Amino acid sequence: MTTSLYAAQPWIALLNDAQRAPVSPADSAVHALRRAVAETPDSTFLVYFDGRLSYREVDELSDSVAGHLAARGLERGDRVAVLLQNSPHFVLAVLGAWKAGATVLPVNPMYKSGEVTHVLRDGEVAALICSDRAWESYLRETAADSPVRIVLTGCELDLQTRGDARVLSFERLPQAADADDLVAVARAGLKAPEGRDVGPSDVALISYTSGTSGAPKGAANTHGNIMYNAERQRTGLALPEAPVYFAMAPLFHITGMVCQFVACLNSAGTLVLAYRFEAGVVLDAFAEHRPHYTVGPSTAFMALAAHPSVTPDHFSSFVNISSGGAPVPPALVEKFRAGFGPYIRNGYGLTECTAPCASVPPGLEAPVDPASGTLAVGVPGPDTVVRIVDDQGAEVPFGEQGEILVRGPQVVPGYWRRAEATAETFPDGELRTGDIGFMDADGWLYVVDRKKDMINASGFKVWPREVEDVLYTHPAVREAAVVGVPDGYRGETVKAYISLRPGAEEDPDALAAYCKERLAAYKYPRQVEILPDLPKTASGKILRRELRSRSQGDQ
Repeated sequence: MTTSLYAAQPWIALLNDAQRAPVSPADSAVHALRRAVAETPDSTFLVYFDGRLSYREVDELSDSVAGHLAARGLERGDRVAVLLQNSPHFVLAVLGAWKAGATVLPVNPMYKSGEVTHVLRDGEVAALICSDRAWESYLRETAADSPVRIVLTGCELDLQTRGDARVLSFERLPQAADADDLVAVARAGLKAPEGRDVGPSDVALISYTSGTSGAPKGAANTHGNIMYNAERQRTGLALPEAPVYFAMAPLFHITGMVCQFVACLNSAGTLVLAYRFEAGVVLDAFAEHRPHYTVGPSTAFMALAAHPSVTPDHFSSFVNISSGGAPVPPALVEKFRAGFGPYIRNGYGLTECTAPCASVPPGLEAPVDPASGTLAVGVPGPDTVVRIVDDQGAEVPFGEQGEILVRGPQVVPGYWRRAEATAETFPDGELRTGDIGFMDADGWLYVVDRKKDMINASGFKVWPREVEDVLYTHPAVREAAVVGVPDGYRGETVKAYISLRPGAEEDPDALAAYCKERLAAYKYPRQVEILPDLPKTASGKILRRELRSRSQGDQ
């Protein structure tokens, strides 16, 4: 057997003693919560504008949510979909579901009805926890055609009194007769059901992702996957005791879930929540709560840097700032440091490896590849092996490009009820990322492209076929092809090329609006170009690569 070139793990030499040391993660976030309650019950866990919840309060409130779900018939192993923004409601819902022995399906609140329908049906969801507005506007109708039998709704005006109109610009709705109020349930004083403890091998999350093959499917993140990365963050980030985290990434995203929510809980820290990203609100929270750590996409840091009120003092409390979800341009890192002080630390991961599998260690700076100008995304951890292989699966030497493969305790066991996709993406338990990159001889990892046609818009994955399928429902559309085009703000944005049916007339803006009504905001095409015909192969397959080249030529 040929010895793996990457098995030597050259990156280990770049890690300090704390980062190299073995870890013993808690069995689950529920166990980490119990530990924090035992050690520091009255310290603040959640901050939401002027609202505060201690570890003891979060434990009691989530116990009651778990008790209610069990009383309504939720069984161990059932699935609970949570569709909420960054508020205490999300944390109480997720912890309550885990205490009831359930698996959580975090759902992007930007999803439209058809997207949510797929998650509810594919995940065979028994319970849905969402905002009251989403329930009234479209989720009631969506859930009616799904396995959902338990519904809790929450109003994010609860658990705070400030009512910042920049993000909380909505009114409280009357409680729906066909749903229970999440906060009222949490305050009912119920006990969590006994005998439903979750362990490392239990599935904690089914995180829906387009992955590397396009069809939306659920990555089965176990409690062990989550707690491994949370513990590596606790021991490796060099944060102070009881650190203050600011939740800039959405908690429904794997980065926010693991690197903010669970990592903070695992460190018995304080998690500052601000509903959703709004640059002015975020800067005010930085000034008020003086966080030590946050993680977000490069677009968020661009927005913060461009805000008219921003000053270096807003960032003076930070010990570490990370970026993930989308590539960070080297120029942004340097511009941000020159203007505000902190060095933004790159990171790399996928839903299938439970957020990070490589990051820039504290005390180091990521090198820039002199040939391509690409900024390194970091180095793997001590229990992780990253390999680069060619199209035949053979390892390529350091410095040469190929597909990035990842093996380690953060890699999920597979996709939810998708045996064929699991076998294809996780051969022998190793994740085929579908990303193209290389590793230098010191162990720094660089990501330079995607193997297939996935579009990465502000850190969110967009599969072209999903957008094309919507376009094909428009009566004027004959052919449709969607590609990613460079965008200075989002990294990439979605562009659609269309040919129309004979005799049909349609405005490009109207086609974009048509998609906007049916897709999440980050998915619909910001650019639409109408052509007489789309380029094709001899067999009639549309050539996306020619359209992508055309788009790049137009830049």
